[in-house]
Amino acid sequence: MKRRLFLILIFFNLASLNVYSKNELYEKIDLFGEVLENIKKDYVDDVDQAEMIDSAINGVLQSLDPYSAYMSPDLFKEMQTDTRGEFGGLGIEIGMEAGVVKVISPIDDTPAAKAGIKAGDYIVKIGKQQVQGKSLLEAVKLMRGPVGTTINLTVRRKNIKKPLEFKIERKIIEVKSVSSKILGKEKNLGYIRLKSFNENSDKQFLQSIKKFEKKTNIKGYLLDLRNNPGGLLTQAINITDFFLEDGEIVSTKGRNISETRKFFARKGDEIKGKPIVVLINNGSASASEIFAGALKDHKRAIILGESSYGKGSVQSIIPLKNGGGMRLTISKYYLPSGKSISEVGVTPDIFVEEEGDDFRINSDKDNQLSYAIKLFNS
Repeated sequence: MKRRLFLILIFFNLASLNVYSKNELYEKIDLFGEVLENIKKDYVDDVDQAEMIDSAINGVLQSLDPYSAYMSPDLFKEMQTDTRGEFGGLGIEIGMEAGVVKVISPIDDTPAAKAGIKAGDYIVKIGKQQVQGKSLLEAVKLMRGPVGTTINLTVRRKNIKKPLEFKIERKIIEVKSVSSKILGKEKNLGYIRLKSFNENSDKQFLQSIKKFEKKTNIKGYLLDLRNNPGGLLTQAINITDFFLEDGEIVSTKGRNISETRKFFARKGDEIKGKPIVVLINNGSASASEIFAGALKDHKRAIILGESSYGKGSVQSIIPLKNGGGMRLTISKYYLPSGKSISEVGVTPDIFVEEEGDDFRINSDKDNQLSYAIKLFNS
């Protein structure tokens, strides 16, 4: 009876979406109960029905989008626990696509990036466990572990027939979000690599800009957001604001009024109108797409590379009465043009396909960066 009541509550929440009439809703509830009873009676193995219901709840959430998910009490507690110095990670941002874990982006200088994991890879096995059928958070839990331990990932990659296997050592992931250097034959191009949008990125970024602006021969900037999985919205707004005199940067729209907002640039361009080329690829997501999309819409920069990932949504963590939690998408990002980023991403002004694994390391072997440098010299 308790389970049946629990299921009724789930489906009543769905009813608020006006998907079913009351009669249709009750029929669906009865159908679900019938399926459970048949599984209990006839399935070849004994099945924990509580786990099945957890899977059903998670299925409801994951049917909404790749980023909404259910966390059991144990998983929710673990996700909230401060494990600094005890647990390590691989350094990848991941999402779900068609029930499989997809790599949004490997983070620079982390174990995953050094091992050769690429944006767009599909993780099909974690250790000996198949990923199909697991939630995103379950996959994250499997990949975490004590620092110094290793894990095997089996990956499917576009245009490669055989699965690829990677043995990766877990480490504490500490990302310095900004690095910079001078490029060009005449040493007159400021190159800034932005790896993520964390809480100190804007300060690090502004320091690099000020350092370059002291050099009077700087003629323009190359801003590299490739494989940047995003981060804090506030940081995306602050850094975009460096280059705009005024105008809208981004807006968020949700069902609740509190989640519907617009953000605008303050007066003042930190580089006084100097030309900008922004590099993006399939691993540029979320805050990276806000940054690149806003500069593109305001015609403040040339966007070069490949189309970005297309993660343009905001998730909220909501605690549940059973001690678990749910991650739910509560709003979406929109560019100044009014276009949504979700599942579409940002299309570059100049499409240049990525080749090899040497970008950000050696510009002679990085065709995208080499092309960008030629733009300034033409």
